[in-house]
Amino acid sequence: MYPRHDLNLQVGLQSNRSIEGTLAHEALASQLSGLAMDRDYTQEEICLHCTSNSAVLHFHFKMTEGNDEIKSSERRVALGVAGGIAAYKAIEVLRGLQRAGCEVRVAMTRHACEFIRPLTFRALSGSYVIVDDYSPDNPDPIAHITFSQTIDLFIVAPATANLLAKLANGIADDFVTSTYLACTAPILVAPAMNTVMLQHPATQRNLEKLRADGVYIIEPDEGEMACGTIGPGRLSHPEAIVTAALEILSQTGRATNGLSAGSLMDLAGERILITAGATREPIDPVRFISNRSSGRMGFALAEAARARGATVTVVAGITTVSPPSGVRVLAVSSAEEMRQAVAGEIYAATIFIGAAAVSDYRAKEKADTKIKKLSHEIELKLERTPDILGEVAQSRSNGQIIVGFAAETNDSLLHAREKLIGKNLDAVIANDVSRKDAGFDSENNSVAILLRDNPSPIELPLMSKLEVAHRILNEMVKLRHATAVNPSHQSKVAKR
Repeated sequence: MYPRHDLNLQVGLQSNRSIEGTLAHEALASQLSGLAMDRDYTQEEICLHCTSNSAVLHFHFKMTEGNDEIKSSERRVALGVAGGIAAYKAIEVLRGLQRAGCEVRVAMTRHACEFIRPLTFRALSGSYVIVDDYSPDNPDPIAHITFSQTIDLFIVAPATANLLAKLANGIADDFVTSTYLACTAPILVAPAMNTVMLQHPATQRNLEKLRADGVYIIEPDEGEMACGTIGPGRLSHPEAIVTAALEILSQTGRATNGLSAGSLMDLAGERILITAGATREPIDPVRFISNRSSGRMGFALAEAARARGATVTVVAGITTVSPPSGVRVLAVSSAEEMRQAVAGEIYAATIFIGAAAVSDYRAKEKADTKIKKLSHEIELKLERTPDILGEVAQSRSNGQIIVGFAAETNDSLLHAREKLIGKNLDAVIANDVSRKDAGFDSENNSVAILLRDNPSPIELPLMSKLEVAHRILNEMVKLRHATAVNPSHQSKVAKR
């Protein structure tokens, strides 16, 4: 039995961190919303209003030093606002993200507009606020696609019980829910509702479904509700939501290759065994069969897994880059040496990722001395090297997740699917090594992730190998949650 790793984010607020803002309660939020809609402002009037009323519209965030370290003007965040009494707090979330250097666009449900007007968000974000993508004044007729696939993070705050139910069950009947289904970026949801509604079994099931789908959930705070109830259900503090968002961006965002010290530890308790680099199969004392693998992808996976809390061991073949710090490295040369090293470590591993480019063939007979150039041609007989990945999959213990790579130059998805099924793996990463801008000995990669029981590959655009590593590990977290929710699923895989 392996530990389950919930994606819940519980960000504590220290006493020296505070948010100062004039929209501190609902009355002022309503005043601002009403002020914004008393008349139809032109863009110039909105700008003038924002400038002359900066005390009203600016929130003075005292962010932590950790947040200051991960500022970036390139991060693109979508903020979805649902129709709850806490909708006005989304303004503070918006401003906090902007102060951290994020570009924020806002989408609202129709009921959210009953609590706060779209013009407020438009004035603060400088962008069109989408409520209905079929609206005549919407500049993009397929906004739920373009909006969702050009962002680095999608935040829903507040998320009502109704909206949680729709997200968990794949209902796409408005812009926010359609954006959720079309989104390929990480998603952070901040629930807010009455205590009884939050604790209802249906709501808890929906939250569990979202966690299993890899959605980050930031737990609501406890306190007095607008209805007078006291208990859990209040929207988490806006600064806590901003902090959680920046941690996710630092972990998986397209705009960064690094991780902050406070990044999410969703792999804590996992013991991950990774193979990396190329193998060398000797022909004689000076010649060998090998390939151009640098080990960058395997080391990127090790670095990402270590940063997310895993205990990492790397069995490294021949590499041209240095391994990351904080991981255990076992150096090998040939496929047989790698096989023996893996066999000695696999019993303790909860996840195995075969990222090494293992030579498929080796010389049947190795010459004891250098082969002399005595004739125009020689005959070199080859034999298969051991199938390390296949052996690991065949001997897997219950609960182990087994992942392979398929380095291909043609029909990569077809060959990767064959490996996924033929070797009984949990996932295969299809890697087109014929590209000049990705693959072997490159700092970047563009891969497709194929998962068991999922006919549609997850195709990633060109990005750094560290970013690819995090996207792969995101899927491993989802697999682990799926196994925890349905343990019989893993046992079926082991019996295939």
